[in-house]
Amino acid sequence: MIIAIDGPAGSGKGTLGKSLAAHYGLRHLDTGLLYRAVAKSLLDAGQKPDDREAAVAAAQGLNLSHLDETALKAPAVGDAASIVSVFPDVRTVLVAVQRGFAAKPPGAVLDGRDIGTVVCPGADVKIFVTATPEVRARRRAAEYKALGQSVNEAAILADIQKRDDRDTKRPVSPLKQAPDAHLLDTTNMDISTAIRAAIDIVEATRAGRGRG
Repeated sequence: MIIAIDGPAGSGKGTLGKSLAAHYGLRHLDTGLLYRAVAKSLLDAGQKPDDREAAVAAAQGLNLSHLDETALKAPAVGDAASIVSVFPDVRTVLVAVQRGFAAKPPGAVLDGRDIGTVVCPGADVKIFVTATPEVRARRRAAEYKALGQSVNEAAILADIQKRDDRDTKRPVSPLKQAPDAHLLDTTNMDISTAIRAAIDIVEATRAGRGRG
């Protein structure tokens, strides 16, 4: 079974992805970490995130076993990742990596911004997770605090709004809800409620398809 979860930054898709993977005994991939890893590789080498050739080279040399989530969650890395993700050549390389991950038995849960539309259009279950920008900024601020990072919620909100605009308007693989994806608005949900709602979506979809 392949479960595709898409949504903007701070919507809760990563938490849902991990929870669904644990619940169904599937592997999980936060695909945003791949773009963050490419971006961090450039930043660490003193290169600019808008350097297309360097970004493609970094994507080609990516190692899934060496993804340091804590380091990759830094705000500067996230902003650079949003720039790197615009390049079609980078996306081509990373989409192949993601599809390879999803294809291995017994299946996987992938979360990102174009899983249901581009990476795994034939996924068994598709969920599009969203929440208001203000709520997402609050969640991201709490996430940074938990990692021991300094927090400016107003700046985080501005960054989220900028990334939303960039992600939805990019010419290649823009962030959008797949026609057959289930919308899950987590604005007024706590984590446990959102997880329960996501499981209900999976179960309803599987029941409708004969529990494939």
